[in-house]
Amino acid sequence: CMNHIFPASYAWGNFSVLALGIWAIVQRDSLDAIMMFLTGLLLTVLTDIIHISVFYPPNHYLNDVKRFSVGMAIFSLLLKPVSCYLVYQMYRERGGE
Repeated sequence: CMNHIFPASYAWGNFSVLALGIWAIVQRDSLDAIMMFLTGLLLTVLTDIIHISVFYPPNHYLNDVKRFSVGMAIFSLLLKPVSCYLVYQMYRERGGE
């Protein structure tokens, strides 16, 4: 989100999932909160792949800040399956099936 390579929907999607995550942490007994967080994470994996593949700039337009921004977006995308697994484990601990 640093260099406005991606559209605003990238930032809104990831920040709304972050808000769902905070809600899921605060509401320790709610299965709905953790399920919405897990669903949002899975949905942002798909939308992040689409955003990165569609809006990746051509090589002659890449400067250091854009390269760093795209690198962090890819790193975030690579960490999301691990986050999904951990959130699923939290879901199972709270009594989900």
